[in-house]
Amino acid sequence: QVQLVESGGGLVQAGGSLSLSCTASGSLFRINAVDWYRQAPGKQRELVATITSGGSTNYADHVKGRFTISSDNAKHTVYLQMNSLKPEDTAVYYCHAEVIIAGAQGIFVPRYYWGQGTQVTVSS
Repeated sequence: QVQLVESGGGLVQAGGSLSLSCTASGSLFRINAVDWYRQAPGKQRELVATITSGGSTNYADHVKGRFTISSDNAKHTVYLQMNSLKPEDTAVYYCHAEVIIAGAQGIFVPRYYWGQGTQVTVSS
């Protein structure tokens, strides 16, 4: 079983910075990609940023230039550096990963996992 654990959320004033981390543990062969999502109260969960195992990144328009996603493959950890935070960035942030695991009969298969979420609150 694979687990994703997020950390780093908290309360910050507008204009401040926070760094989130997401660490995968368990029986995994490879992490193909990791996404950060967020969900504000009363709103749908939305994609914030993605990083692939090859290092390619993609960002939602509303965080481009402010957020940076990076990874340490050896530690199975992905980071989200958030700068110039705005009150509208307030949400629960979740990491989501596509992981390759060894399935039945040794066949490698993709599986998808979510972390438990970490609260980010930006005060005005």
